[in-house]
This record gives sequence, C-alpha cells and structure tokens, in this order.
Amino acid sequence: MTLAITTEPPGLRLAFTGRLDAAAAAADWAEATRRARSGQALHLDLTGLETLDMTGAVLLLRLENLAGRAQWTVPPGPMQALLDRTRQALSGPRPPAGPPPLPWLAWFGQLAWNAGGAALDRLAFLGEAAVSALALLRHPRRLRLAEVLRHLDEAGLRAFPLCVLLGLLLGMILAFQSSVPMRRFGAESFIPNLVGISLLRELGPLMAAVILAGRTGSAFAAEIGTMTVNEEVDALRVMGIDPMAWLVLPRVLAALAVMPVLALLMDLAGLIGMGVVMGSLGYPPASVIAALERALVAKDLIGGLFKATVFGLAIGLIGCRAGLAAGRGPRAVGDAATSAVVGGIVAMVLLDGIFATLFYRLGL
Repeated sequence: MTLAITTEPPGLRLAFTGRLDAAAAAADWAEATRRARSGQALHLDLTGLETLDMTGAVLLLRLENLAGRAQWTVPPGPMQALLDRTRQALSGPRPPAGPPPLPWLAWFGQLAWNAGGAALDRLAFLGEAAVSALALLRHPRRLRLAEVLRHLDEAGLRAFPLCVLLGLLLGMILAFQSSVPMRRFGAESFIPNLVGISLLRELGPLMAAVILAGRTGSAFAAEIGTMTVNEEVDALRVMGIDPMAWLVLPRVLAALAVMPVLALLMDLAGLIGMGVVMGSLGYPPASVIAALERALVAKDLIGGLFKATVFGLAIGLIGCRAGLAAGRGPRAVGDAATSAVVGGIVAMVLLDGIFATLFYRLGL
C-alpha cells in the first residue's frame, strides 16, 4: 500500500493506493494519525485502493475522528459498505470495564477460598467414586467388562515393551553407578543386594507409576475431556446414566489391576539388566542369584507391589477427574491431560513419602 500526502488549498489530502490491510495499516498508522492531528481539513481519497479490510477501515475512521470531520472519495461498492458497518460497530456501546484489582488481603482470601473449593471438589469426586464402587458391588452387572478389558490392554499390555526397556536400562545404570564407589572398598559383590532392594522396594513401583501417569493417566484425561467438551458427559446425565459408573470405574479398575503387573515387570527387567552388568564384571549368574536370595525377602516384594497398587488407584482417579473437570474451548483437552500427568506424579511422590515414613515406623 502506498500513502500519498499532499497539501491542497482546502486542507490535507491523504490518497491510499494498493491494499490497505492490517500490515499496511500498522506500517502507516503513526504517520497518518500525526498528520490528521494537524488541525487542517482532511480529505481521504480511496479511489486507488484495491483491497480494504476491517483494520484499514478502523484506521480511516480514526483519522476522521482525529480531524473532527473528513471529506471522503470512496468508490461505490463493498468498500463503502465495509466503512458503514465499521462505523456502526464503533459507535455501539463499549464493553464494560473489568473489576478493579483486589487489595492484597482480599487477594489472599480469594486464593484461599478457591483452594478450599478445589479441595472440596476433589473430596466430592472421591466420595462419588466410593459410592459408585459400593453400588457396583451390589449390582455387578453394571460394570462394563468389555471396557475394563480394553483399558487393561491399553494401559497394561501395550506398556510392557516400555517397562521392559526402562527396567533393563535402570538396572544396568544402577549396577554401573554402584560399581564405581564399591570397587574402592572391594564390595562389588554387594551390588545385587543394593540394586535388588532398591528396585523391589522403591524404584520399580515408582518408575512404573511414572509410565502409567504419562501414558494412561493422560489418555484417560484426554478421552474423558473430549467427551466433556463435546457435551457427551452431559448427555449421559440427561439419559440417566451415571458417568462415574460408565466412564470412571472401568478405567480406575484397569489402572488398579495393571499397576502391580507393571511394577513386577519393571523389577524383573531391572534385575536382568543388573545381572548383565555383573556378568560383564566377572560374576557368574549363580553368585548373583545367591546374593539376591540372601538380600531379598518376601516383604520387600509385597511392600513394593502394595505401593504400586495404591499408585495405580491414585493415577486412575486423578486422570478421570481431570477429564470430567475439563472446561470448554480448544485448550480444555490439553489442559486436562497436563493436569492429569502433573497431578499423578505429584500424588505419587507424596504417597511414596508417606509410605517411606510408615514403613520406617513399622520397621518394614
């Protein structure tokens, strides 16, 4: 777009040629408005314009307002209609101003009120899930077994390769890293004890929970969140179908059932990876197995699997709750998936800390 500015006896003439679109208006906005403020009579010549969009029309009307009045040379047709519609829109009522910012004390109060409301919503969701689970015990036929099996396949069977890969790498990394300091004291034979106890009691359930939160928790939130955005969940409620029993419980049961299996697979893969490293260090498999038999007891495995079960329950509930709490708009599903992953990992770490303190106090 080219802007020609000339001074004529009646006043100032601004001739626009080419395309007056958003980019052209932004480039010439400052110069055009500065000339319009000069106080001279303004003449806007649009006979050379090829294209005019809404931003260009706003610029032209802004120039007219700055000059007080303007003489127009506009070819009849769409440009005149666009200018008329823009003038009518700008003359309408302005949107109401936003509320003034809250003082700091009221801001803290609102923050605490919102946090309390969110906590009550989470508590209500847990209560509703518990009531639906108890009702399911009375009426087992309401459970959609096909959905449970589908989620078992997606959350469990399809995650086996990833669990095996991460378990092997984790066991090998732990063994290699442990061999460096233990070699100084001639204690390399205790590497199976260290790696085995760490995997069974802590790292196996923890890494399996991370996989479940990243793969399955986000998938739960995205799937249910999409149904919420599309108002399918509201349609279920209108038809008298409980979304908790229809959507949430099959996913939670699948996460609850598959999590101990993933943790056990992670433990076995990690021990195999550790055995490979011990073999490279010159230790035969028989000595590694004997060391594991001496170091590990049943409570190590049982405690790890129990923690994994609780992790699976928490991740399933958090993922489904994030999907049901999804808002409206294009970002709702992404925000729900992000909330599910972050909430699942935070809950997993908090639960792991609680279990660590409890096991320490109980001497387990």
